[in-house]
Amino acid sequence: MADQVIPHFQNDDGVETIRIGACEFMCIGAKPPFDHPHVFLDMGDEDSIVCPYCSTHYVYDASLKAEESDPADCLWIPAETAE
Repeated sequence: MADQVIPHFQNDDGVETIRIGACEFMCIGAKPPFDHPHVFLDMGDEDSIVCPYCSTHYVYDASLKAEESDPADCLWIPAETAE
């Protein structure tokens, strides 16, 4: 499990809803240095969740991979995990 990286998503563009391919993820708000505390979100049995910090609405989309989003530029890769 240590080799798995939890996907991180950001909302620099301020869109209301981001479709993602993961049910467990981190929301960072906007790209650093304008990010909010990186919060772990788990949709559980639901198909959507709202971030308590930035109010971004995330919707699970099974057609996307865990590291994909729609809009596509909402994925954020932390510098320590970037290759």
